[in-house]
Amino acid sequence: MNSGKCIIFSAPSGAGKTSIVRHLLKVRNDLEFSVSACTREQRPDEVDGKDYYFLSPAEFKRRIDRDEFIEWEEVYQDQFYGTLKSEIDRIWRKGKHVIFDVDVKGGLSLTRYFKENALAIFVKAPSVEALERRLRSRGTETDEKIARRLAKASQELDYAKWFDLLLLNDNFETACKEAEIMVNTFISHI
Repeated sequence: MNSGKCIIFSAPSGAGKTSIVRHLLKVRNDLEFSVSACTREQRPDEVDGKDYYFLSPAEFKRRIDRDEFIEWEEVYQDQFYGTLKSEIDRIWRKGKHVIFDVDVKGGLSLTRYFKENALAIFVKAPSVEALERRLRSRGTETDEKIARRLAKASQELDYAKWFDLLLLNDNFETACKEAEIMVNTFISHI
């Protein structure tokens, strides 16, 4: 693979990482979103190949066997997420920097893989209660799925110390401005 820079945003579900990544993509034309592969159900507003590459568990496992992933994880039983090598190569061939929106373990795996070419940012909501409100406001998840995500979030918060930077998202506009500064500093540093 060519050498480019990677900006990795990770957080528990509901912390706002996806919204912050979307903001950065609007204000910087030198970034491109790395589309992850997954086996979860496609939500009504999602587009295959834009939000995720939606694969069956069997296809995902075949790609694991063919060593097509930089990193992958079985987040829940038969619910896989991963980063395809071909996706990063596609973005770097365009001369752009890669921006990731991945779970915490995936973020740490990417950081180990890309080393000094990666900036790992952990997005934190002000509280677990705020996470729950945000998840419920989506209207896309059952109570069972929300409970499962909140239980996982408690564990994921322990990983924050392993990231390069912590971004508190208690005010979205402020968090976006701080994210811009973090990314600008990293990309301009040679």
